[in-house]
Amino acid sequence: MGSMTSQRARPKGSKSVAGLVVPPMERVRVAFIGVGARGSGHVSQLCNIDGVDIIAICDDHLPTLQRSVDNVVKHGRPTPLAFGKDKDDYKRMLERKDIDVVFIATPWEEHVRMAVDTMNSGKHVCCEVPIAYTLEDCWKLVDTAERTQRNCMMMENVCYGREELLVLNMVRKGVFGDLIHGEGAYIHDLRSQMFEIEHGTGSWRTYHYVKRNGNLYPTHGLGPIAQYMDINRGDAFDYMVSIGSMPLSREIYAQAKFPEGHERRSLKFKCGDMNTSVIKTKKGRTIMVQWDEQLPRPYSRLNFLQGTKGAWGGYPDRTGFEAHVGDGVEEWKEGGDLQPWYELHEHPLFVRMGQEAKKNGGHGGMDFLMLWRIIYCYRNGLPLDQDVYDGCAWSVVGPLSEASVANRGRSMDFPDFTRGEWKTRAPLDNMSNA
Repeated sequence: MGSMTSQRARPKGSKSVAGLVVPPMERVRVAFIGVGARGSGHVSQLCNIDGVDIIAICDDHLPTLQRSVDNVVKHGRPTPLAFGKDKDDYKRMLERKDIDVVFIATPWEEHVRMAVDTMNSGKHVCCEVPIAYTLEDCWKLVDTAERTQRNCMMMENVCYGREELLVLNMVRKGVFGDLIHGEGAYIHDLRSQMFEIEHGTGSWRTYHYVKRNGNLYPTHGLGPIAQYMDINRGDAFDYMVSIGSMPLSREIYAQAKFPEGHERRSLKFKCGDMNTSVIKTKKGRTIMVQWDEQLPRPYSRLNFLQGTKGAWGGYPDRTGFEAHVGDGVEEWKEGGDLQPWYELHEHPLFVRMGQEAKKNGGHGGMDFLMLWRIIYCYRNGLPLDQDVYDGCAWSVVGPLSEASVANRGRSMDFPDFTRGEWKTRAPLDNMSNA
């Protein structure tokens, strides 16, 4: 087994943030660090949620900053304070005492320092994915959250998709029987982002493909599977192996799309076009996680779950369950045949807020539903659905996959960010207390 990970003792004076509850907030005062492709969407969504005051926005790209400030005003809200002198101007924003929660949507390499600074300033964190991409940074987030007793939630929006919520509800009802195996993925052709040179996601994300080799973006596919399996709440990731293909697609794309002499044509990509990782849990379940952001095929997150009574698969949605032990399943039910399943097992959160989520949009409504749920929890004194232990457990697949790939698929142990508390924690409450 790889020995780069271990359970660590909790520093003296710190305590667990599992199930952390803060006093109910009549209004949740929020601020933003980074309002580009993701952050600007969060601003728009939160403008449409009751009980939210948008206090301040920070972005060092001034046109981007101004667009979000103007957007808040267009929604009939007071003009938020603007911070954008440089990359560290967020620290000046954090000095304010009228902010409760800070939403971070910056390049990956900025997540940890900004989240740590935010918690140290006495504020709660909602951070984009992945929350970190090194083992030490994951521990830094856990240690800071426990010391400051502040929430540090990674905003895994896919956990709030209609299909993912449906499957979670089916799991909670026992429809699957005992869970055996899951599959999640992030398969999304993002080669066109390479045209973003000076600004935008491709201006920084492209260089991760040059420097790293593994699953660089594991949480969209893995997060829902982890929730189905009660990871950190009765089960835990134990170890994983990972292998990657050769890197070809981005070089081919660069040669075809950029002119002779262009910087993109000279990049030497390290990251394999397809990464496949397999995780074993403490209870003996298995999870396959795949990643591919550069090959030409339709989008997929797989979202496959197998239990002793049957299975659900995504892309396209389909299901197969046996009525009695031994009956077997000859073919999938899909399309219109799934309607009875939705009528019977629609998640209570989607029943309550699904139409509002669809109206407000954001990846089919999952973004709005996630943000609405965050605000609801803060206003009602409830623990958040995802905590720092979840964000780090799901994100650490990135560096563990890199270590495994670099060592011919060697098995790598998972760290226990809960410090043993996964054994006694109750399962997620199904998010049905809304």
